Parts: sequence; C-alpha cells; structure tokens
Amino acid sequence: MNTRVLPEGLDTFPKLLARNAGQWANVPAYREKEYGIWQSWNWSQVAEEVNALAMGFVALGLNEGDYVAIIGRNRPYLYWAMLAAQAAGAIPVPLYQDANGEEMAYVLEHSGARFIITEDQEQVDKVLDIQDQLPNVEQIIYLDKRGMRKYDHQSLHAYEDVQAEGRAGRARLEPALQERQAKLDENSTCVMLYTSGTTGKPKGVVLSNTNIIASAKASSEFDNLSAGDSVLAYLPMAWVGDFIFSIGQSCWTGFCVACPESPETMQADLREIGPSYFFAPPRFFEGLLTSVMIRIEDASPLKKKLFHKYMAHAKKVGPDLLDGKPVSFMDRLKYRIGDFLIYGPLKNTLGLSRVRVGYTAGEAIGPEIFEFYRSLGINLKQLYGQTEASVFITQQPDGQVRADTVGVPSPGVELKIAENGEVFYRSPGVFVEYYKNPESTADTKDAEGWVATGDAGFIEESSGHLRIIDRAKDVGKMADGSMFAPKFVENKLKFFPNILEAVVFGDGRETCVAFINIDLNAVASWAERNNIAYASYQELAGHPQVYDTIQSHIEEANKSVAADEMLSGCQIHRFLVLHKELDPDDGEMTRTRKVRRNIVGEKFADLVAALYDGSETIATKTEVTYEDGRKGSISATLELRDVAVVPVKRKVAA
Repeated sequence: MNTRVLPEGLDTFPKLLARNAGQWANVPAYREKEYGIWQSWNWSQVAEEVNALAMGFVALGLNEGDYVAIIGRNRPYLYWAMLAAQAAGAIPVPLYQDANGEEMAYVLEHSGARFIITEDQEQVDKVLDIQDQLPNVEQIIYLDKRGMRKYDHQSLHAYEDVQAEGRAGRARLEPALQERQAKLDENSTCVMLYTSGTTGKPKGVVLSNTNIIASAKASSEFDNLSAGDSVLAYLPMAWVGDFIFSIGQSCWTGFCVACPESPETMQADLREIGPSYFFAPPRFFEGLLTSVMIRIEDASPLKKKLFHKYMAHAKKVGPDLLDGKPVSFMDRLKYRIGDFLIYGPLKNTLGLSRVRVGYTAGEAIGPEIFEFYRSLGINLKQLYGQTEASVFITQQPDGQVRADTVGVPSPGVELKIAENGEVFYRSPGVFVEYYKNPESTADTKDAEGWVATGDAGFIEESSGHLRIIDRAKDVGKMADGSMFAPKFVENKLKFFPNILEAVVFGDGRETCVAFINIDLNAVASWAERNNIAYASYQELAGHPQVYDTIQSHIEEANKSVAADEMLSGCQIHRFLVLHKELDPDDGEMTRTRKVRRNIVGEKFADLVAALYDGSETIATKTEVTYEDGRKGSISATLELRDVAVVPVKRKVAA
C-alpha cells in the first residue's frame, strides 16, 4: 500500500517477536498438551526457538523469497516454523493436514516450495509418495522422530537437528539472518494461504505484513484483546482464521496460544485451558448443543425439569443481561440461581466458562442455537470475513449482537453494495494478489482496491449492519422468475439437530428439492433411546421413522421460508436422505467443509433427476474413498418423498 498504516518498529513479525521477548519475556506465549501434561513456553523462549530454527533454515540453504510448506496439526513447533520462515526472509505456506496426495501435490507444485516442514511419519510418507511430481522440493524437515530411523536422510532432517545446526553456527548465521530481516518491511509478503476451492482449483492468496498485522491490530483493539487473554488453536493451520488468531493477534497482543493434544482430546483440553477468546464455526456450536440435548434426554426427570425451567428464564433475560440492558431485580435473582444450578456447571462442562469474546463465522448459525449460548452468558458474536480480507470484513460490537446480521464494518473497512446486490469491501487487509493468477486477481479486486465477495447482501439503513442473503453465484431464479437462494433454505434446515447437511436444488426449475445428511450422533442417540437397531449409517439414514422426522423438519422449515415474500418459492417439495455423508475425501466438500454444490449435483445427477421425475425409489451406486485412501463403492436403494408446502402468492424478483 502507498501510505504507512503500521508503526515502523512493529511492521514485521520478526520485529513483533523481538518486542514481545523484551516486553513480555516471562508471559506464557504457547502451550501444548503432550502425554497428558501441559508444556509452556514464554515469549523469551519462543523467540529463541524461532531464531535457532531460522538459522538452521539458512544453514540448509533456504533463500530469501522461498516458499516453505508446513503440514501438520496445531503445534507450537509448526507455528514457530512459520515465524522462522519469515525471519529468514521466506514465505510460509501452511497446508491442510488431511489433504490427500493430489491436493498436496497441486499446492506444493503451484507454490514451488523448496522446503517442507512436516509433523510426523504420516505426512513425510504423503510427500514422498508424490515426490516425483515435485521437482522443486529439496529439503523435508520432520518434527516427530518416531518411525523415521530407516529412511534415507539425504534430504530428510529432524526439526531439533536443524535447530541444533542453527545454534552451533550462531556466530556465522545470526548476522546473515539479521541482514535478511533488515530488508523486510510492511509490504513484504507475510504468508500465502490457499482458498478452499469450492468451485475449482484452490488459489494462492498472497498476504503482506500490512494485511495481516493491520487486521490483527484493528480486530484486537475492537474486542480489547490483551496479553492476559488466551485462545485454543484447534482449527486447520491452513485456514486464514487460525493464522490471524494464532500468529497475527497473538504476536500483536502477546496473548497465549494453547494447542490440544489431539483432535480427539480437543473438548477435554478446551475445558482444562478455559480460553478467554474463542472461535468456532457454527457446526461446532451445533454439535455441542446436540450433545447437551442428548445428555438431557438421558437425565433424571428432576434434572430435566430444572434444566428446561431455568433455560426458559435464561432465554428470556440472559441476552439482555449480557448486553447491559435493564432487567428487574427478581429476574436477576432467578438468573443467578439458574447460573449456580444450571448455567455455570454447563458452561464449565463445555469449556466455555471463561470466554469473554467468542465468535462464529463461515456459515449462518441458527437463531435458536445462537441465543442458547448467549442466554448462558457467553458473549458469542458473529463476524463476516474471507481469506482475501485477512479475515475481518464485519464484526458485531458488544451491545449490538443479533442473529440475523453479521455486524458493522470492522475498523478500517469500507463496504458498498453493487446494483446486483453483491457485497464489495476495501481495507488495509485486502490481499496483494492471487499467486500466478493475474486474471483472477483482476476479476476479484479492481484498480481502486474494491474486492468482490461473491456474496449477495444489503446494509440496514437504521443500524448500519450487514445482512448476507446467499452466495451471489448461487442466487438464481425459479422457472416463474421468483428468487432462488439455496443457502437461505439450507441454513434453516441445518438448524435442526438431526440434520447435519442439506443441499437444495431448484435453479431454473418449477420447484425445489433437497438432499439431506443426517447428524449421526443425534439420530443414533434417538435410535438408542427407542431401541431401534441399525448396522450402519446407511441403514439408519434409510429408516422410515428417520424419514418421518426429517420430513417434519422440512415442513417446519417450509413454513418459515413461506413467510419470506421474496423467497417463498424456495420451499422444498421433495427430498431424500443420502446414503453417505458428504466428504472432503470424495470431493463433495472443501477441507473447510463447504459443500461443492456443482460437484454434488453432477455426482448425484441420477438422484436429482429422480426427485424431479416423481420416482418413489431409486437404486444408486456411489464411489467412496476409505480412510487409508483406497477407493470402493456403496450401493443403496433410496426413498424419495413429497413434502407439504405452504400455498403462497410468490413475489417475482426484479
């Protein structure tokens, strides 16, 4: 950018790390649970670990401007690898750890990464399997030594050995490192993050130091984050949100980043850490609420009665108390009793008792789910963002939190709505370019810096809040000209605990139809309580009573859709319950679990056709990918059902 937006002494991550090592030398910076014990490193120790690794990189031949791929789960060592790459004048490129070989090969080849930092043997094996497609890869560094003894170590190096090499050559390497860091400024590339690739190949989003640090600074000040806060790092490191929270905001504010022992222990580790700052996608909060309701169903009649009694009161006054609005003395007293008996123990069980600021984003969250958490006294808010924006486009200020908007523009962000309803923004966080893709860069960002979000929405005149309707590319028209907005309907369907995913079709058609994925945890709990035996997901998904339940949910959603004059034509007329869960490994979803609508429509074209031709059943065969990468297929005969709709007079979109 032409004008400086950052203080000169705090415009790169090496400078921020040096500041933190001096100002907060003994303040915890990163924690990790390993073998059941929490390990902790303060900012002074982190600076030393990063410096040693950066010098080791230089000793191995890492050049300025090189791209360094990082593959693994959330671990302090891998965050330090990103900081060390920056300290050496290189650019970190985190990858999704669960990506298959083809997905990894594309990113590694496209970025031209020479160095790859991996967590363990599994990730090393993935890279070695595709090494013949990666002529640029020269060095592979692994963190966990287990299973690595018999490998050819010509280009394989243990993480701690690279650090040891850096420390041993400090006198020679440190001056070279300082020389590289002196060349870095706010315009230097900070990180390259790949988009989820919902509609095609992922794009490499180039983000500068200004993009990340300015966004981290503004968003931290927005919510008064400080060195006393803490966050749990459990979301994919390749996702821009994790980079902002666990690197950007952490280095700016000095707060502590805690890494769980494993994905399986994440919930228990969340309870132990009790973060004050927390982010999770709606799917997480939906799943958490589903587990709560399952446990309540199994509770004693007295506990169940107390829960429902006090939750009804919490729903009535909890959000007002959170927003500082006037509440009567008796209502406050009853809420405090409820907090002692119900809300406090429940928040503690969920690991959210210390959350001061919580956010959700990525998809719309159900109003009932949103209000449930806020009624407990958890300051859950919504934000709207993109990789290209360095996350933050809008945020909800305290006291202005609503389920139906995504908030006001974040500090430094400008918004405008195009004539076709598409949302555009401009801010210091706007990405530099798509790597090796000037055409897409020009299509997305104009000469004045305005970025097309691809989402349709509008700004409320009274409040200045942004409301998102749907993805602009997904908004279409029904055969009669009325608006078709599938995400609007899908989000209403996913509000029901039994529905994990929904895909709605209807663009250009007379009516809408839907594919449904059941939530296995919720439906399995129901089956257990009702003594219904099943042998597989497929069998449970096809059970007549499950179909009856899903049909009732859709009909309830139809009533809600019918109430919207503009979108009433999007009611679901027919549906089926899919015989398999949509899966990133099968290409049906992105790694961030966004549905690839076009791919799903093409892959299950026979099912879509059957929903529209009036068939009552259809036999189908689907290719699936197993956990070990093998391909197979499953066959099923699916039931297709009609659904009651609410008669309305449709309003045709202009």
